[in-house]
Amino acid sequence: MFVNKNILITGGAGFIGSHIVRHFLEKYPRYRIINLDVLSYAGNLENLRDIERNPNYTFVKADIRERKLLSGIFQRYRPQAVLHLAAETHVDRSINSPGDFVQTNIAGTLNLLQEALSIWQKDFTGKLFYHISTDEVFGALGSEGFFTEQTSYSPQSPYSASKAASDHMVRAFGNTHKLPFIISNCSNNYGPNQFPEKLIPLLIHNINQHKSLPVYGDGNYTRDWLYVGDHAQAIDLIFHHGKTGESYNVGGHNEWSNIDLARLLCKKMDRKLKKEEGSSEKLICFVKDRLGHDRRYAIDASKMNKSFGWKPSVSFEEGLDLTIDWYLENVDWLKNIVSGAYQDYYRKYYGYL
Repeated sequence: MFVNKNILITGGAGFIGSHIVRHFLEKYPRYRIINLDVLSYAGNLENLRDIERNPNYTFVKADIRERKLLSGIFQRYRPQAVLHLAAETHVDRSINSPGDFVQTNIAGTLNLLQEALSIWQKDFTGKLFYHISTDEVFGALGSEGFFTEQTSYSPQSPYSASKAASDHMVRAFGNTHKLPFIISNCSNNYGPNQFPEKLIPLLIHNINQHKSLPVYGDGNYTRDWLYVGDHAQAIDLIFHHGKTGESYNVGGHNEWSNIDLARLLCKKMDRKLKKEEGSSEKLICFVKDRLGHDRRYAIDASKMNKSFGWKPSVSFEEGLDLTIDWYLENVDWLKNIVSGAYQDYYRKYYGYL
């Protein structure tokens, strides 16, 4: 247990990161959490307004690509642990701008590893570099089978290739320098505060605005979905009880094709918005397929269950209802994100940007 220690969380203003920051602050009041985020398009301090005055919380605006700046942060806060979530994550963006993904996901991770090594190398006792990654590093599956911790890496997009490289870099530092590390690879997350270029919040927003609902190709691309709160619980368990040098797969045991997910979401939205049944489904339109689109991902999370007794606690029906309700109750949050108005929030309250 890390008691009275500084924990650096990168990407803590993002979707998953903000849930991790809040989870750790609420559950472990003796931890000091340093949230490092560059506040890119997907980073949003409104995600953390409810905890921003917590005395054990510090926000630092910084770019993990800037080694000199990182060095000063590590020297100032002397973190005993790093939870690394900061990353470029959107596959479409990686196809158009692969260099950004190389610089952030690979070079940025390398910078963090070097800085952690520089302040820990004399004594690794009680230190941990925890790298949170994705199931996409394993490539694509056919109609059967699951990704395990032993599955060979076979990334198929610039995004997944950059994440695979960052995973390898973390392992290389563990092997070469004995830096204590853990890696977890998770399936698709959903829940409150997710940036609306991702499928579920995009569909919710477009249904609410009576806009078309774009679905790639034939719509039969399949993903394993996990509620973000369950991912936070898994990260907590891995962080505190995982074995250094190990990797853990985290999944929802919950596969849905994009078209079936879209149809389910439409039905739920029709009921919640008191619309005529079937009206939202008419907004679905099939669009040109993504380049190199992976057909199916599915996680075998049995190691998580055997190691920690973990399994998803939120059913997909329940999680989807919680997610839809949150977005419908936080329409202004979504409008601000879409319009870019949250950038004005930073300028007004923090002087950022």
